[in-house]
Amino acid sequence: MAKKSFECSVVTPSAMLVTGQVSYAAVPSWDGSMGILPGRAAILARLGVGELRLEFADTEKSKGGEATYYVEGGVVKMSDNKLTILAEKAMPVEELTAAAADAELAAAMKAPSVGTPEQVADKKAADQQRARVKKRLAKK
Repeated sequence: MAKKSFECSVVTPSAMLVTGQVSYAAVPSWDGSMGILPGRAAILARLGVGELRLEFADTEKSKGGEATYYVEGGVVKMSDNKLTILAEKAMPVEELTAAAADAELAAAMKAPSVGTPEQVADKKAADQQRARVKKRLAKK
């Protein structure tokens, strides 16, 4: 019989956000979203910017549920039925507000131009993408 869950940890430089048994994880990798189920083959991927959705498994201690996080940068590793997400930044979606995301987007659009034109364009695009993702998640 196949396992119905796997161990998951979400860690940032300042905190351990999640540790527990999950039945499914939707992870924003650098080049697109990927779904992870129990028994998945080993993988190491670069974490992108976006929504991390975890579906917790029912255990003797608690009924399952779902949690959503904003994550940005880092790595994702799945090995031996253990998912480890080392994120540069991560926070529960409940902590995001549309007003803060709007302010961040306005600041990104007015950011000073330092560097080559390509560097400026890349930084502005990345900053604007982060703010737009935060705004979309805050409105959910």
